[in-house]
Amino acid sequence: MLTRRQNLLETIRGGHPDRYVNQYEALGMIFGNPYTAASPSPEYGKPPIKNAWGVTMVWPDGTPGGFPIHDEEHIVCKDITHWRDYVKAPRLDYSDAEWEPFIAEAEKVDRNEYFVTQFIAPGLFEQCHHLQEIQNALINFYEEPECTHELIEFLTDWELQYAEKICKYIKPDAIFHHDDWGSQTSTFISPDMFEEFFLPSYKKIYGYYKDHGVEVVIHHADSYAATLVPFMIEMGIDIWQGCMTSNNIADLITKYGEKVTFMGGIDSASVDRPDWTPELVEKEVRRACQEYGTKYYIPCITQGLGISTFPGVYETASEAIEKVSKEMFK
Repeated sequence: MLTRRQNLLETIRGGHPDRYVNQYEALGMIFGNPYTAASPSPEYGKPPIKNAWGVTMVWPDGTPGGFPIHDEEHIVCKDITHWRDYVKAPRLDYSDAEWEPFIAEAEKVDRNEYFVTQFIAPGLFEQCHHLQEIQNALINFYEEPECTHELIEFLTDWELQYAEKICKYIKPDAIFHHDDWGSQTSTFISPDMFEEFFLPSYKKIYGYYKDHGVEVVIHHADSYAATLVPFMIEMGIDIWQGCMTSNNIADLITKYGEKVTFMGGIDSASVDRPDWTPELVEKEVRRACQEYGTKYYIPCITQGLGISTFPGVYETASEAIEKVSKEMFK
């Protein structure tokens, strides 16, 4: 029997996996480091917090994740043409001693069984609209492209410095990087605009990780992004996590499977809901596995972590995947 790590590699390389990779089972996720310790994230159902970028975040009850508060008072970058006056990058000059607890956490992970995986969020697009508000950010791609390029380059430089620290101290085998690029039915910006504004930066960021010991780049975008898959491949993504059914995943696997693996296919909205039942979850898991096959596909709810909004959904999906896996891998 393959280890979880070996089985994932066989799956994404088109080899001989002996079972499905069951959601996040192969990832030894590392959430903490000195930067994240100094930049609080919102907690489910708790009051808003302000992170190290000055963005005020909140995670309301009954929602799948945190999101910025964007009334006039809380928008950080109120004018993109003067973004330098508003946007201040958090420090990354932490001492070796401050990194030690997080190094110890990574060292506890059995690297034969799991990928030591650094969690990174938000990504470049999300950070742009977190700082500006999403409507303002989208307008500025058209009305202020030069300033928008400058802001993205600034964020990219910071991410590269962050990557250098992560690779030096944590030495991850994989990274799990969040950046939602669309709604359920469309990307937020056109493929041409994405290529212009974001492809060069992500090639630098993911290229740095690959050049410094990271074997697998996993990118989360629980959205429609089928038109961006060629760019995902070019920037070095190995696994697209969160791919929703609206992307026509079966066709994507046929066209691109040898170059990128698709992790998702079980829309959270279809199973992670107040009236969920084990029967509903198994039905969706079975549909996905039968439709998408056993190579270049990892069954997973599209939620961007191994959790669910409603208690029990994630665990029930894992049980259903294990059951169906025994049927599909005979």
